[in-house]
Amino acid sequence: MGGSGKDIAARLTGQVEATVECARLARSAVSGELRSDRARELAVDVEHQGDEQRAELIALLATSLVTPIDREDLFRLSRSIDDVLDNLRDFVREFDLLRVDCSELFPGILEALEDGLGNLAEAIEKLEEEPEEASPGALAAKKECNRIRYLYQHAVAEVLDEPEVTPQMLKRRELLRRLDVVGLRLGEAADALADGAVKRSQ
Repeated sequence: MGGSGKDIAARLTGQVEATVECARLARSAVSGELRSDRARELAVDVEHQGDEQRAELIALLATSLVTPIDREDLFRLSRSIDDVLDNLRDFVREFDLLRVDCSELFPGILEALEDGLGNLAEAIEKLEEEPEEASPGALAAKKECNRIRYLYQHAVAEVLDEPEVTPQMLKRRELLRRLDVVGLRLGEAADALADGAVKRSQ
């Protein structure tokens, strides 16, 4: 594998780091610590950083003779991380556009997302030396996806329990749906990594 495994893991890690940074921007925006328009601007820059890492990874996959896990699983993993980042960018943009009141509904979900991304990053670190050992981290990330879905469902229930249908209610519901999609895409990334690790160990 030589330097290929190290380089591939580094690009994937770069994608995850950009995604974590976007999640932090989202959390700062919904908590009111950062102006939503500024968070939106920064999220675009972070997304570009993630796109650059993905482009470099695809180039590596095209030229590497040996990869730590199957190319198909690496491509799936990278694409799913990119989907998480894209949907987070959209969340930040929509939060700014919709002018939603700062709400306690979102931070818990974003925290679970950051935890899941951390688990995924730990699993990716295994790709260079012990790719077959990446499964535990991938499964831990998947567990956080289940936590995201649980928090999402309870948040939706809270929103729908409001006595009147208001524009703010509908806006919060739309943003919660976006975060649910983020969790689903993270789950797909975890599945891709777990699949690759299982194949490697056989």
